[in-house]
Amino acid sequence: MKIGILQTGHSPDGMIETQGDYGEMFCRLLGGHGFAFEIFSVVDGSFPAGPQDADGWLITGSKHGVYEDHPWIAPLEDLIRDIRDSGKPMIGICFGHQIIAQALGGKVEKFAGGWSVGRTEYTFDGMPLALNAWHQDQVVELPDTARVVGHSDFCAHAMLAYGDTIWTAQPHPEFPASFIDGLIRTRGKGVVPDRQLEEATAGLDLPVDNDRTANYMARFFRSKAST
Repeated sequence: MKIGILQTGHSPDGMIETQGDYGEMFCRLLGGHGFAFEIFSVVDGSFPAGPQDADGWLITGSKHGVYEDHPWIAPLEDLIRDIRDSGKPMIGICFGHQIIAQALGGKVEKFAGGWSVGRTEYTFDGMPLALNAWHQDQVVELPDTARVVGHSDFCAHAMLAYGDTIWTAQPHPEFPASFIDGLIRTRGKGVVPDRQLEEATAGLDLPVDNDRTANYMARFFRSKAST
């Protein structure tokens, strides 16, 4: 099964060499599940011809906001709607979670409550799930077709499903503690309140459910592709 990864941003300078770029991080997360991958760097204007170019699709995170005026945003929204109409499975993470919601009629904005950074506890399908987060933007209005399948105390719409072929999540199952540590050092200072950065640093050694989430994502791709 081929997964097309729509890369919407890049790792910070100085971290790509050690951590990989965003698309590569998902290849690593889902490695061992028998998938083939192709990365399309849509943030740089590299798009697939259409949904037929892969069996399933994944949209990465980004430092950009989905509401910003970039030339690749509208074509990406068109592609999202085309993938939805094709019935092929699609997963969106962080920015991907937000751009899918926006493309399908929802609203995203900078959350008045501030940032979520580092290890965060969620409830997903009624079960606890711990994942790393790094965001201020949130989905504040749901598309008509979305249903909430996961939330945290801070993020009411943390995980969404659309029908049975689209699943999206605000947190980052692809981010290990080392990447959060790098973000704290390269993108956090002067942007995220110091108290939150200190709390995130203190939680770097706590366990997260990246592998468990990767297994869910792999099952989702396989089960939906076969329907």
